[in-house]
Amino acid sequence: MCGVPLSSPKYSIAYITITAFSHATEDPEKVQNAIKNTLPEVLTQNLALTKNPVTGHHGNPIIFYETKLDDKKLLPLVLEKIAQSLSPLDKETLSNELKLHIEKHNLYLRFSKQNAYLGTLQLATNDPIHFKIHFKNKTPPEIIEFCKQIGLLP
Repeated sequence: MCGVPLSSPKYSIAYITITAFSHATEDPEKVQNAIKNTLPEVLTQNLALTKNPVTGHHGNPIIFYETKLDDKKLLPLVLEKIAQSLSPLDKETLSNELKLHIEKHNLYLRFSKQNAYLGTLQLATNDPIHFKIHFKNKTPPEIIEFCKQIGLLP
């Protein structure tokens, strides 16, 4: 990590949006716990998940969970936890596919609900927990540099 604190305005994360679906075959409480397991404990204590019932393509009930984190002092802790939790293989995969994960001022990450429920973070594409990390006025190269400095990228 560099000498610049992650809470520095140089690395200003404006907000993080987290979303996930709980399908009819899943326990909604377990999905909520999986979401909480992706976050540092300091952010889970007062986490407010919006719960919206929706209907799937075949009429099946689905719960859509969403939360927006905007405490700028704590947001870097989320990325630090992700960086500490991802395996070297996932970091390498993320690095190789980075163009698919960055758009404008946003970094998009998706994690396995199953693994998150069990306490580990693993990149996933099938029915994941979605993270949208919005950097205020940061270019993709600046976002990449930030990710390297916190250890999210090799």
